[in-house]
Formats: sequence, C-alpha cells, structure tokens
Amino acid sequence: MNRVGYVFETQKAHQYVLRQTNALQRIEHLRKLKSAIQENEDAIYFALHKDLRKSRFEASITELFFVYGEIDFAISNLRSWMSPKRIGKTMSNPFAKNRIYYEPKGVCLIIAPWNYPFQLVMSPLISAIAAGNCVMVKPSELSPATSKIITKILLDAFEEEHIACFEGDVDVSTQLLELSFDHIFFTGSTAIGKVVMTAAAKNLTSVTLELGGKSPTIVDKKVDLQKAARKIAWGKLINAGQTCIAPDYVLIHQDRLDEFMGLYKQFATEMYFKTKEQINPETYGKIISKKHFDRLSNLITEAIDKGARINWGGKTDDKSQTIYPAVLTQVPHEAKLMEEEIFGPILPVIAFNELEEAIAFINKKQKPLALYIFSSSEKNIHKIIKSTSAGGTCVNDVLVHIANPKLPFGGANHSGMGSSHGFFGFKNFSHERTVVKQRSLDFNSLVYPPYPAKQWVLKLLKRIM
Repeated sequence: MNRVGYVFETQKAHQYVLRQTNALQRIEHLRKLKSAIQENEDAIYFALHKDLRKSRFEASITELFFVYGEIDFAISNLRSWMSPKRIGKTMSNPFAKNRIYYEPKGVCLIIAPWNYPFQLVMSPLISAIAAGNCVMVKPSELSPATSKIITKILLDAFEEEHIACFEGDVDVSTQLLELSFDHIFFTGSTAIGKVVMTAAAKNLTSVTLELGGKSPTIVDKKVDLQKAARKIAWGKLINAGQTCIAPDYVLIHQDRLDEFMGLYKQFATEMYFKTKEQINPETYGKIISKKHFDRLSNLITEAIDKGARINWGGKTDDKSQTIYPAVLTQVPHEAKLMEEEIFGPILPVIAFNELEEAIAFINKKQKPLALYIFSSSEKNIHKIIKSTSAGGTCVNDVLVHIANPKLPFGGANHSGMGSSHGFFGFKNFSHERTVVKQRSLDFNSLVYPPYPAKQWVLKLLKRIM
C-alpha cells in the first residue's frame, strides 16, 4: 500500500476519535495551526514571492491576515456553532424534542489552486478542523515553494492521522480522487471541477466546488467614475489579475467610456508602475508559469487578429513572466478573450447604451462567481440584481465580499456549488443530523392500524392542518 492509501486508511480509523472531540479540543487544534503559521511567517512570505512575486504587504493582506482572521473567528464562535440547534414542534408531534446536531463528515480532501496558494489551503482547512474532520490536503504543484512550507506547517502542527499533506502533480491528485472520501473541497477551474465532480460521483461523495468564470462589472452612467475606476484597477490587477473573483470584463455606458479608460490607466499606473512606462516588480506580481504566460499572450494576439483594439498596455516580458496591464475595446464576442475566464491583467471594455443591453450580455453567459455594479441609481442597482444571477455581488466595490466571515462565499452552477467561510464553512464540512427525542406521552399511536375505527383521526387532522 502506498502512502496515499495508508494515510487514508489511518484517517478512516481516526475519524471516530475526532468525532468525540468537544469545542475546547478543536479550538486547541486551531490554535496549534495558528502558532505553526506564525512561526513560519518569513518562510511563507519568501515562498509566495518566489512563486508569484507577491510583495510582503500584498501577501499579508490577501493570504496571512485573511487566514488569521478566519482562525480567530472560528475560535470565537465554535462553541455556538457546535451547539445542537433547537427546532420547533409540530401539531402532529407536539411533545417531542427536535434538534439538529452538526457532526463531522469524516475524512475530507482539500484540493487547492496556485493563485492564492496559502490562503486557499488554509481557509477550507480551518473549517474542516472546526467541524472535527480528518483531512488530506493537496496543494498546487504550480506553486511549489508555498506547497513545501504548507507541508512543513502541517507536519509541525498535526499527526498524519489527523491532517496530512501530499505534494505532487496530477498523478497524486488522480490517486487521491480514486478514494472514497466523505467530502471533497476543490478550488480551481470549471474544467477541472467537472473532473473532480465526476470522480466524486463514483463514490457518492459530496463536493464543494469553488470555481470561477467571467465575472462582469457594470459601470452605470450615473456613477462616481473616479472611485469606480480606482477600485476596478485594484481588483483587476492585484496578484497580476490571477484572482477568481477579479473583474473579468467591464460593461460601461457609452457616455463614460473614454473617461473611464483614462482614469483606469491613471490609477493602474499610480498603483503598479515605477515610472509611466515601467512596471514596479515590488508591487506587481508575475504570471505563475510559462504555460499561463503564453496563454494570456495568445489571448491578446487572437483578439487583435479578430478586430479588437488595444487601447493601452499589453507589453510582455517572457523572461520575468510579466504581462503589463492591458485594456482592449471592440473585442469580438467570438474571441477567446470573451469566452474564457481571463485570469490575468487583461481588461476588455464593452460599451452599452441601455442597461438592458448589459444585462442581456451577462445573461447569455454562464453564471459568474462574482458580479460588480457601480451606480448611484438604486433603481438600476435593484434592476441588475433582480435580473441576473451570480455567486456573490458587490455594489460600488470589488472583491470585498470575500472578506467578511459572516457571509457565505461560493458560486452558482458553472462557477461552483456550496459555501465557505465562517459558519458556512463549518456547516459545509458537517452533516446536519436530525435528532427527535420522543416523550412518554405522544399521539403517534393514533395513526397505527387497525384503521376502520379511526376515521375520526383523519377528520381531526384535516381540520387542524
């Protein structure tokens, strides 16, 4: 038996020990995780810079502090989450005690992506630990430095019978997906999400899929364009655009198009450039791999070949795997840039005259992971929200909906299924078990056979129900 199989069998046995743990014991597990992270902070920053050229400040905000916040929130609320929830009585069963118990699902698999390689391992792991599960973790092979430090942290904090980490390529993922886990949490592309769900179906394993898609941004005619452009530039270009909820493309009223593009260029330059022409590598990340760099370069070339116009940027440096921010207009609908999730610093901008045009454009595509609305018109904001569907929505901001652990985060259909963060993550890794405790006095015997003498029971039930 190889290591994957051995650890799986060990965790299958150990899950029954964890099932007995109380809130204090699970809180201690979370504190051990936090302590191990704190002891390795410098190594984490170094790894994130090596893999993605993330600055220490950006890594702090989007990776470490995010994780610390999740741990602290879970520790503060875990007793409440674990407490059985009282449920009201019914007329047909008036004396029973009804409760929902949150019990661990068992042995879970977390498969993480490379774009936020630390946060997107630790965030679901925190929820899985809080819910009392054993976990096998598969970090991305495309961010090897971060994967290595994650492995060290988990070995420092846990025995493998509780939490185990498996580095490696697709062969390791394939081995893991063959096992009959009790739950799988996957973050990544829609295409691989389908592979994960297919594998899970063979074992009737429940799944949480955090995918992606083409998250649109609508910029209304009535808007503070300075604020909108600055927020969009930040949300699009943080992590060099490699963010699953980044604004993928902008739909903007025709009257504000030229002004927006000028402001976007201004704010992008202020935030991410050393000079007007030179990117600042201390604040602007690199593309994760040569393969992804080539893909993004080809998206720009293909769009231009089909008639798109590049209004600004788009310079590439294959040696440093850097793609400069780019703005494109007049992009044909059939261009790959408008069909695939971009996942890079390229922003298509599409003009509309009537809001209905923008709504129709969004609804022709699959449901996105995020939808952003910039408008000062409450009527238009309400109309967009009611007329579209998305995993989450921000009004007059971007990305920030992911930062509140009191809110569920997740996609819809092609952009994912299931929710994470805070109680929603805890619930995701738990089975909601119904427990009904009957009192000595009950009415159930009234519906037992023989029936002929009990026709009055049906008349009574019909009257009161």
